[in-house]
Amino acid sequence: MKTKLSFTFIVITIFISGCNQNNSYQQDPFARHTFNIGETDFLLDNSPIIIRSGELHSARIPREYWQHRLKMARAVGLNTVCAYLFWNFIETKEGQFRWDGMADAAEFCRMAQKEGLMVILRPGPYSCAEWEMGGFPWWLLKDDSLKVRTQEPYYIEKALNYLREVGRVLSPLQITKGGPIIMVQIENEYGSFGNDKEYVGRLRDCLQESGFEVPFFTCDGPGQLRYDVRDDIFSVVNFGSNPEAAFDSLRKVRPHGPLMCGEYYPGWFDIWGKKHNYGNTEKIIGDLTYMLDNRASFSIYLIHGGTSFNYWSGYFWPGIEGSPFTPQTSSYDYDAPISEAGWATSCFYDIRNLFSEYLNPGENIPAVPPANPVINIPEFTLTESAPVLQNLSQLSEPVTAEHPLNFEALDFGYGAAVYSTTLSPENDSELEFGDIHDYAVIMVDGKKIGILDRRTGTKKISIPALRKETRLDIVLEAMGRVNFGIYVQDKKGIIGKVYRRTGKQQAELTGWTMHPMNIEDGYPKNIQFTESGIINTPAFYRGTFIITRKGDTFLDMSNWGKGLVWVNGHGLGRFWNIGPTQTMYLPGPWLKEGENEIIVLDYLSPESLKMQGLEKPILDSLRFQ
Repeated sequence: MKTKLSFTFIVITIFISGCNQNNSYQQDPFARHTFNIGETDFLLDNSPIIIRSGELHSARIPREYWQHRLKMARAVGLNTVCAYLFWNFIETKEGQFRWDGMADAAEFCRMAQKEGLMVILRPGPYSCAEWEMGGFPWWLLKDDSLKVRTQEPYYIEKALNYLREVGRVLSPLQITKGGPIIMVQIENEYGSFGNDKEYVGRLRDCLQESGFEVPFFTCDGPGQLRYDVRDDIFSVVNFGSNPEAAFDSLRKVRPHGPLMCGEYYPGWFDIWGKKHNYGNTEKIIGDLTYMLDNRASFSIYLIHGGTSFNYWSGYFWPGIEGSPFTPQTSSYDYDAPISEAGWATSCFYDIRNLFSEYLNPGENIPAVPPANPVINIPEFTLTESAPVLQNLSQLSEPVTAEHPLNFEALDFGYGAAVYSTTLSPENDSELEFGDIHDYAVIMVDGKKIGILDRRTGTKKISIPALRKETRLDIVLEAMGRVNFGIYVQDKKGIIGKVYRRTGKQQAELTGWTMHPMNIEDGYPKNIQFTESGIINTPAFYRGTFIITRKGDTFLDMSNWGKGLVWVNGHGLGRFWNIGPTQTMYLPGPWLKEGENEIIVLDYLSPESLKMQGLEKPILDSLRFQ
C-alpha cells in the first residue's frame, strides 16, 4: 500500500493530447486556479504541467528593473519563477518588518503574474544564496543561547514570528486565491545542516496556520535528501550535472510523484581572489533536454543573478574543517543566462530555442525585450577626502571596555569598527588575536603597519620597537557573514582577547575604546571632508560627475583598493583590487541627469583618485592574491 501524503497525490484520468503541458494560467493568470501534486505530474487545473522555472531575487534587482527582468524570464521560455525571501532584508530590526522598496515581495509576485509567470515562494527562514548570514538577521547573534535551524526556544520563536508575517503578506497571493504562488518551500537544504524532521514540520505547520494552502516542499542535494525528507512534505533534488543519477537518488526517498530539480546550476558564484566562474552551455542544454524529455520539472538557479548591493554579499565556507573562509563578490552575475545587467547571453538564446520545442499547443514565447540603455562616463576625479581616524567623533559615540567587544555586543551589524588602545614602550613585539572577522588594518601612531585577513588564518602581527606610550588603532571591516554550514552564526569584529608578546613574556591588552562605523543606513553623514589627495590609511573620498543622459554603467574600480561605494545615496556594494571583479554595476535609474555624487570608503590606499564608467563589466581580472 502506498503511503498517504498530506500534500495528497491526486489520482485522475486525463486525456493528454501529445503529452503536452497545460497553459491555462498564461491564458488567464488572474483567475483562481488549482495546483496539486499527482502520482506522476504536477497538476494545474487538474491537467499535467511541467514547471519550467528560473530563480531571480527581487532584493538583487533595482525595483525599477523588476518588470524588465521578469519579461526576460518569460522571453527565455519560463512559465514560473522561484523567489527567495531574505529574512534579514525584511526584518532589519527585531520586530520591525518592512515590505517596501526592493523588499516589496508582494509587488514582485504581482509583477510576475502580469507577465504570465507562476511563482514558487522560498521564504526561509534560512536561504543561503550567497547572502549575508544566509538570510538570518544579525541581531539574532546578540542572544548567546542562539542555535539557528533548531528548536532552541529563542530561535524558533523569532523564526515562527517571521513566517507568520510572511503568511500575512503573501498567502493572499496563492494561485487558489487568484494570485501566482503555486508552491512554498520549507527551510532550504536542511539536510546539509541537520536531521531534525520535527523542526521541519514545525515550520510547515506555522506556514499552514498562517494561511498557505498550496503544496509545501523541501529541497536538498542528492546525498542529503535522507536527512530531512518527510512523508507528508513533497521533496525535490538540487544538482548541477548528471540529472539521471540525481533523480535516482530522489526516487529512493520519494518513490512516487513528479520529478523536479529545485536548483539546477548553469554557473556558479564568485569569491574574492579567485577566477570568475563560467558555465558550459553545451552541458546545460544537454541536462535541460534530458529533464524535458523525461517530463521532469526544474528551476534554473540562477536564470538571473543580479547584484548583492550594499553589504549583502555573504562569506563562503565550504563546510570542510580547515578550509579557508572566502568572502563572495558583490557581483552575483553567476554566468547566468541573463547577465548581471539584464542582458541576454548566448546561453539565453540556446535555452530559448530549446524550450520553443517543448511548448503546448497555443503556447508561445514572447519576444525578447530590448536591453536597457548603457552609457560611458568620462574619467572624473574624487576631490575630497576624510580620514577615518580623524573622524572618529563623527562616526559614533565611543564605547569603552576592558576587553574588545564584537559588533553584536556593540549593537550594530554591518560596516566596520575602530578599536583603539595604548601600547607601552617596548622592544620589538607581536600582537596575537583570538580571531579577526574579517579584515583589519593595523595602525601604530596613525601609521599603517600591516593587514590581518581572515582568509589566510593569520592572527599575529609584528609591532616595531616603541620608545614611548603609543596609540594602537585597528580599523576592522566585516565582509559579510558566513552563509552556509555550521559557522553561519558568524559574529564580527575582534573575537576574544588580544595579547602582546615580547620575547617569552605575554600580556593582555586592555582598556579599549571602540567607535562603531555602522553603514546600515548608508555612509556616515557627519564625516568632515577636506580637499586633499590620497590618504595612506582608511578614508572616505567624495566627488561628483556629470551626465547628460541616464543609462546603466560599470564603475571602473581598478585604481582603488578595497571598500564600498555609494552613488546618490545608493550602496553599490564592495570592491577589492584583488579581483576577479574590477567594476561595479551602477543601474541607470539610480543616476540623475546633471550632477551625481559618489562616496568611496577605501580601507587601503587608491593608486589614483580617478574613476570612469564603462559600457561593459570587468568580471575576470585577478591582480593580487
